[in-house]
Amino acid sequence: MNRQLMTELQSFGLRLVDPGAGVASRKGGAGPSDHKAVTVDGHTIMVPVHTSTAWNSPFVAQAPDAQGRSVITRANIPIASITFPRQPRFYAMQTMDGVPYSHIATLHGADVLATTVLQTCIRYESRRKSCKFCAIGQSLAAGRTIAHKTPQQLAEVARAAVLLDGVKHMVMTTGTPPGSDRGAQVLCDSAFAIKAAVDIPIQGQCEPPDDDRWFDRMRAAGIDTLGMHLEVVSEDVRAHIMPGKATVPVSRYMQAFEAAVRVFGRGQVSTYILAGLGDSREAILDICSKLLALGVYPFVVPFVPISGTPLEDHPAPSPEFMKSILQPLGQAVSAANLRSSDIKAGCGKCGACSSLSVYET
Repeated sequence: MNRQLMTELQSFGLRLVDPGAGVASRKGGAGPSDHKAVTVDGHTIMVPVHTSTAWNSPFVAQAPDAQGRSVITRANIPIASITFPRQPRFYAMQTMDGVPYSHIATLHGADVLATTVLQTCIRYESRRKSCKFCAIGQSLAAGRTIAHKTPQQLAEVARAAVLLDGVKHMVMTTGTPPGSDRGAQVLCDSAFAIKAAVDIPIQGQCEPPDDDRWFDRMRAAGIDTLGMHLEVVSEDVRAHIMPGKATVPVSRYMQAFEAAVRVFGRGQVSTYILAGLGDSREAILDICSKLLALGVYPFVVPFVPISGTPLEDHPAPSPEFMKSILQPLGQAVSAANLRSSDIKAGCGKCGACSSLSVYET
């Protein structure tokens, strides 16, 4: 498996001869934005295609054939064969009230359905408080999604995605609403409806709620795994990059992780860490060691500068920096017996936004 190429593609991005190939690329919004899904050596990863870094990438994907197969070239020399996943069939459908299914949930990676239940966030309402990397409002402003996906809409789309496209698990994230539950209630309502319609493992993602009893409620509602995303780990960098979210300190996250693991189990709680925003290699690996000791999967991904955000011109991390983190982290994950393949649902299981999983073996 070509670990080096995957790591380089996610840092440098990819220029496309045929931008319309495969599953539509995602511009703006929550989750992996300005990316396109690409399968390399049987492993599907999300690769930046709409960023300034990608426009200057040394890697070029040639126009694919009818089966979605293509070749990556560097300096006009073919270096790897790739495949673009096909557009899912459920994208052609719409709800009874006329909302396209793709506005409710989208395909991430190869077999995971993803949705942002609330496409609004109290952090995003003020650019002085918002996370500087966030683009949650862009897809809503562009009319590619709706502000609040109802439990009924999510259940309908999830059932169709499983039946028509063989989706294996689902990710539900949310913008943070007002209130101390920080989105836990809307995740509970959504998961309950989805599980009543189709048997699919679900990951819920939100900030740590003020009351740890929400973890039991989310588990009872049908959420199988939980993601609470640090994104940045050093308090000074957090205050600079995401001043609103940084009001919830790392210490509260660590308390919440410990409580959540007691409910969901070791390896079924995870966090997203964006490498390249100012945290040192040592800071990232240090907190990952603490997370693994708690039974939390540390999903470290390269930062992608999204167009239209305050950090659109911030450089992506180098492949060398990413490898210096992912190689020892992959070994540590394996040693802790917390591999991505054992996660029931979610970003860590999908693994497409990072090459971490290929360093675990």
